[in-house]
Amino acid sequence: MSSTEDRIRKIIKDNLDLDHEPNFDIGLGDTGVSSVDCIAFFKLVNEEFNLGLVAEACRQFKTLRDLVSFIDARG
Repeated sequence: MSSTEDRIRKIIKDNLDLDHEPNFDIGLGDTGVSSVDCIAFFKLVNEEFNLGLVAEACRQFKTLRDLVSFIDARG
């Protein structure tokens, strides 16, 4: 597991009301998280990793693993 994944997992744990561990191979919306919470989550990730992306860009990531790969590729 990458440190990026660990950091995202912590953001999810600290900010989203999931009753289970996040599945990085499905979309965050598919976990039952509302679209408003998804945008708030993306803003937190954006700040944590200094991405500089607009919130609407979160739609480009089909899964959390896609997001992790994008962040790691910027490395």
